[in-house]
Amino acid sequence: MDPKRELSSVDLAAVVGELSDLEGAKVDKAYLYGDDLVRLKLRDFDRGRVELFIEVSETKRVHTVAQERVPDAPGRPPHFAKMLRNRLSGADFAGVSQYEFDRILEFVFEREDANTRLIVELFGEGNVAVTDGEYEVVDSLETIRLKSRTVAPGARYEFPESRVNPLTVSREAFDRQMDESDTDVVRTLATQLNFGGLYAEELCTRAGVEKTIDIEDAGESEYERLYGAIERLAIDVRNGAFDPRLYLEHEDEEGETEGDSGTDDEAGPTAETDDETEASGTPVDVTPFPLDEHQQAGLEPEAFDSFTDALDEYFYRLELADEEPADAASQRPDFEAEIAKQQRIIEQQEGAIEEFEREAEAERERAELLYANYGFVDEILSTVRDARTEGTPWAEIEERFEAGAEQGIDAAEAVVDVDGANGRVTIELDGERIGLDADDGVEKNADRLYTEGKRIAEKKEGAQQAIENTREELADVRERKAAWEADDEGSDETGGDDSDEDEPDIDWLARSSIPIRENEPWFDRFRWVQTSDGFLVIGGRNADQNEELVNKYLEPGDRVFHTQAHGGPVTVLKATDPSESSRPDMEFPEASIEQAAQFAVSYASVWKDGRYAGDVYAVDADQVTKTPESGEYLEKGGFAIRGDRTYHRDTPVDVAVGIQCEPWTRVIGGPPAAIADRAVTTIEVEPGQFAQGDVAKRIYRELRERFADESFVRKIASPDQLQHFLPPGGSRIKDE
Repeated sequence: MDPKRELSSVDLAAVVGELSDLEGAKVDKAYLYGDDLVRLKLRDFDRGRVELFIEVSETKRVHTVAQERVPDAPGRPPHFAKMLRNRLSGADFAGVSQYEFDRILEFVFEREDANTRLIVELFGEGNVAVTDGEYEVVDSLETIRLKSRTVAPGARYEFPESRVNPLTVSREAFDRQMDESDTDVVRTLATQLNFGGLYAEELCTRAGVEKTIDIEDAGESEYERLYGAIERLAIDVRNGAFDPRLYLEHEDEEGETEGDSGTDDEAGPTAETDDETEASGTPVDVTPFPLDEHQQAGLEPEAFDSFTDALDEYFYRLELADEEPADAASQRPDFEAEIAKQQRIIEQQEGAIEEFEREAEAERERAELLYANYGFVDEILSTVRDARTEGTPWAEIEERFEAGAEQGIDAAEAVVDVDGANGRVTIELDGERIGLDADDGVEKNADRLYTEGKRIAEKKEGAQQAIENTREELADVRERKAAWEADDEGSDETGGDDSDEDEPDIDWLARSSIPIRENEPWFDRFRWVQTSDGFLVIGGRNADQNEELVNKYLEPGDRVFHTQAHGGPVTVLKATDPSESSRPDMEFPEASIEQAAQFAVSYASVWKDGRYAGDVYAVDADQVTKTPESGEYLEKGGFAIRGDRTYHRDTPVDVAVGIQCEPWTRVIGGPPAAIADRAVTTIEVEPGQFAQGDVAKRIYRELRERFADESFVRKIASPDQLQHFLPPGGSRIKDE
């Protein structure tokens, strides 16, 4: 059977029940991977850090994820993620609910300045809408404008039309829904009662009712048994009586699926199953309850303590199962992932050191506060000791302090807690709460705080040693990577057959797993492209960057391009890298000159005005100056030209965006001829009526569909990153 990739309404009811236990947790940060996976990092009082994942793509899921399975944060947070952080950081998670029995979850977050509702649609194309406390949409992953409903910024969020909730349906309403059907029992439960196919079949099995019996042949007995099965299911959901199962399907030697139909559900392997057992089957379903349907089908169950844990494990294994065995080219160790892991550990250790420093300093400051208020603190401790010597119960001592506080006695007002069981009194000095042992004096209590500060400082020293060890491990990984690459280059030069034929090109689109190789070049914040001849073209995104390009990066030998029309970027065709010596006598290939001219006109106001061509002129670097003629004025980002210009008339606008896989994995864009040989796949755009953001989302989805490695594009790109390579103004995808 095909693996489940979307949660059912019953699944979501169970998810709501378990996630409700997180109420009161605080939101630390929000992330967006691609345009369909939202990650919320929470801090829960009991559980510590909690990672909540919400995915609304082909896979639709909501559950917590183990920290070791959390992917690295995207390098550049897109607009949607920034908006979520602005609204949710520091907010309290106030609850989650399921809209009727639909596949819609509503998360509520409360903060002093504003409340936020996160509405997650796990049906159709999927969507996440962010609304204020009154359901006005702030932003959404998808804009929906239908006759029946609208989900768009500024509009009030509209839920889909109400459906029957079978978990709360009365017997009379149940009978009416069944009687109005003109099909068989199982289809009626699936559609009219909204259970879906699997749970409709499960209810028939539990009730002992033939699935294919026509409604007109079903009587009171069948209705009674079916309604009883629904009630029992509803009671389990309401009471949180979940007993989650992850189901595996096996294949025999002929490739046909088979299961162990004799496996008892209660005797199935648990979440502690070893790796060999876990890998013995393909995950096909995960449910909050054991299902008779799956047992009869011979699927192997694994039991879990919580449904969210089962979901995490299921989707993790499903992702692994989707990956085909790596080919020979991918047998290279994933040094980049190991390096990134060691770097993350170093960051965490550095954070721990900072925390130890803060805690140690806080303990020392508390000790100093005691000495600074010596007489005041001694008065409190003496009062407690004298009372205990007289045999006064702790409860009465607490009452005396409370009475003294009501009378305005300073010493009594400073006492915030009396813990008789441990013989301790907690006082507040200058906003700091300090626990004191009542049997000891000021000096011993202060010394205890100093000792605690010293102990924490020693932990800091241990963390510093650990960070040094991690740095050594990081250096070792880098050395192994360098050695591997050196060996690889050596084998390319001396090994293999002696034919002069080139190695066959890798079919990146068909590869099931593509290694990530990232770099951040110095020019990444500008508009940029490398020509087909390998020369760098960079352009300013705004007046500040235009100014910077002319003042800082323009060197002898470079060529400068600009549109004849006002409102274009400074475009520089670089003769050399800034770290290299300039080459004043550089002769650029004609193809690079044409591509630089096309770059200049495509990212200028020509595109924004909806025109398909414009005039561009080119000059040498030494013809560009920031010094105006007498009586002239240069605006910010402007420059003056001295001498003759070379014109490129009617240069056509044309931009393509694509994905590069080697030597780096990244988004690239610019004139199609410039990126054609570097990108493994491209999409061309032309002036049109759609906004940058909408076109970027459409390109993102199209690129994802082209790769067999479904997670690859999400790891290296996002609609926001793609948008950086789109010209200003409206666009459309060519030939759409």
